[in-house]
Amino acid sequence: MRKLVHSAVLLMVIATACGTTDDPGAVNSRGLPETLRVGIIPNMAPDKQSARYDPLREYLSTKLDTAVELFVATDYAGVVAALAAEKVDIAYLGGLTYVQAKAQVDVRPLVTEVDKETGAKEYLSGIVVRDDSPYRSVADVVAGKGTFAFGDVSSTSGSLYPRMMLNAAGASCSASAIDKCPPLSEVAFTGGHDATAQAVVNGSADAGGIELRILHRLENDGKLPKGRLRVVGTERVMGYPWVMRSALGEQAATAITAAFLEMNQPGLLDLLQTTGYQQVTDADYASVEKHAVELGLLTA
Repeated sequence: MRKLVHSAVLLMVIATACGTTDDPGAVNSRGLPETLRVGIIPNMAPDKQSARYDPLREYLSTKLDTAVELFVATDYAGVVAALAAEKVDIAYLGGLTYVQAKAQVDVRPLVTEVDKETGAKEYLSGIVVRDDSPYRSVADVVAGKGTFAFGDVSSTSGSLYPRMMLNAAGASCSASAIDKCPPLSEVAFTGGHDATAQAVVNGSADAGGIELRILHRLENDGKLPKGRLRVVGTERVMGYPWVMRSALGEQAATAITAAFLEMNQPGLLDLLQTTGYQQVTDADYASVEKHAVELGLLTA
């Protein structure tokens, strides 16, 4: 099980990675800082995330007429810590990470992507097994009492929703003993969806919780043999919100929101696996927050 990094170390990493601006109070005509610092959760390996989001960085820089700096944390908690320390201005979070963040810092959700697979703001979290597994349902996974791989502990589709599915099938997962989920014999946290997929494929885990569009991206990119993993259960999840520290103000929120809503470059949209963006509010994440409270993950 991946050990959690101490907050003090996280803040040191954040301070080094993000740097500082010469005049943090200076803003442009759109109410944005001279350098807009953008945080990204590492739902895949951090180096892959940095490369994947660089075209978005270029787009936002041009659209918002300001320099844009990317920060991909080593884990989900790192982006929340960066928001709380005012080291990033906007961030791409999962639903669970957002409700965890708003308990620590004044942030507001702006937009989320329209998922290509569902055609809506919701995407799919799934539980997967190998294609040669005898398990055909989540109930089979629980009854089999085998091993299970989650992603990051703060992942919505790689931790929260798989726990909900397991519990609905008879398991007893809770944050009071985060590394236990009886009757499963063992659970582990891989840190990311790509690592979870590999853990199930190579037999380190009998089943795992994963975001299905990331699974399909891994297959389409040739990183995972198509059909090697079988989906045995799914749940719809409200999309990843782009959030902003409320201190940036209404003018900045309007400009950032418009930049996403007006995005129409096919190549960039395809890279981000979306057909476009829609606005969201805190109310859209009420269900995620409710489930996080029930499972004790609000402050995990």
